[in-house]
Amino acid sequence: MSTQQLSEQEQIRRDKLIELEKLGINAYPAPLYPVNNTSTEIKRLYKGEENKSDFADVCLAGRIMNIRDMGKASFAVLQDSTGKIQIYVRKDEICKPEDTSMYDVVWKKLLDIGDIIGVKGYVFTTKTGETSVHVKEFILLTKSLHPLPVVKEKDGETFDEVTDPEFRYRQRYADLIVNPHVKETFLKRTKMINAIRSFLNDRGAVEVDTPVLQSIPGGAIARPFITHHNALDMPFYLRIANELYLKRLIVGGFEWVYEFSRNFRNEGMDRTHNPEFTVLEFYTAYKDYLWMMEITEQLLEQTAIATNGTTKVLAGDIEIDFKAPYKRITMYDAILEYAEIDISGMDEEGLRDVCRQLNIHVDNTMGKGKIVDEIFSEKCEHHFVQPTFIIDYPVEMSPLTKKHRSKPGLVERFELLINGKEIANAYTELNDPIEQRARFVEQAKLIERGDEEAMFIDYDFLRALEYGMPPTSGIGFGIDRLCMLLTNQLSIQDVLLFPQMKPENDLGPEGN
Repeated sequence: MSTQQLSEQEQIRRDKLIELEKLGINAYPAPLYPVNNTSTEIKRLYKGEENKSDFADVCLAGRIMNIRDMGKASFAVLQDSTGKIQIYVRKDEICKPEDTSMYDVVWKKLLDIGDIIGVKGYVFTTKTGETSVHVKEFILLTKSLHPLPVVKEKDGETFDEVTDPEFRYRQRYADLIVNPHVKETFLKRTKMINAIRSFLNDRGAVEVDTPVLQSIPGGAIARPFITHHNALDMPFYLRIANELYLKRLIVGGFEWVYEFSRNFRNEGMDRTHNPEFTVLEFYTAYKDYLWMMEITEQLLEQTAIATNGTTKVLAGDIEIDFKAPYKRITMYDAILEYAEIDISGMDEEGLRDVCRQLNIHVDNTMGKGKIVDEIFSEKCEHHFVQPTFIIDYPVEMSPLTKKHRSKPGLVERFELLINGKEIANAYTELNDPIEQRARFVEQAKLIERGDEEAMFIDYDFLRALEYGMPPTSGIGFGIDRLCMLLTNQLSIQDVLLFPQMKPENDLGPEGN
């Protein structure tokens, strides 16, 4: 077993910890500390002579981010959960004449950048006009044993910002400390999810929970993660979707159900894909995909306003407007427009010929539905920047969707594309158990051809449909991708607090 290799700075901090212990100072005291202000509140509300009495006894806590030693006095920057504020520490204010160790030893020699302290004092304005806290006493609340990356700041501007994605994503805890603006993305994510939840709750939808461990990975076309249930001695799958369970609840008598679902797909990773991701799915009885397009427009317009105060957002340099209504175009018309080929009515071999003409790679495991999807992805998807509903898909692409009421060979399905990426996928749900069984059988044939993403036959779901599921519409939203749009982040890793990473090999026994 290897031992942890300490850097020089890490060893120095551990030595300081020992010195603190010798002085009788607990570097990790009990957690209760009577904070009564935050840095942001103080800077927002303090008006100088006008209300200084309101700030004559403040108590706050945070991390030391900078120290300027001036001999018998020091300025430091304290960072709490809301922002940063300057503090002023004087030797003769925090020490008794007969014992100056709290300043000369503890403050000047044993504290480091990154240590968490509590301070009590009063607010004042420095000669340069900066709102600061004059410290009357301080306490060490947590000794930091790992140095933070150095970030230089001057006159409110940040220099040498830590931008290395390997560091930022792997050590998100440190990223949030040295890049505090990153927190705003995740606060907006929470605001976005709360807005969606309120929209649905206000309309009578019921939030539910469905299984993450499933005996059959159903509800989507994707490659699952496989695990093993020891007590049952059988394989289980991390869910790729929660669709089939939510539709079981519609069978059971719920009229509108939704779930923020953590899903898992054993597929590639890139700037819009993470193997673990969040999806919102909801299902509503007695509705169809036309109704679903309208409710989707309303939901996204209101969510954009709740998150950013406007329907217009930036994705990089591109302005995207979530204001309803959104453009609608059929999948075949989109392919005709951008690939300049009419594929309607073509069989599988004809579609393979089209792919050869367009230099689109397809293999023998792909059926008609996947080939159409490849053509659309390669030639059309990136053109749809403003919110656009791609409607009326081939039946082969949609094994859980009701056939179109007036267009043979198609189903009542749409995908919502924004900035060239799928944000939502919705159906008028297939509720005919006999036809659903036949669709599952066709998917099973694709599995035999080697398609690892084709659907399993879920016999319990078929039994549920046989009890009778009312006409229903359902939708799934990619919450992470939607968050990317509403926070102007170009990578999914920037809207996930802890994106998937390869394990490190240099963390000692715990990391190996």
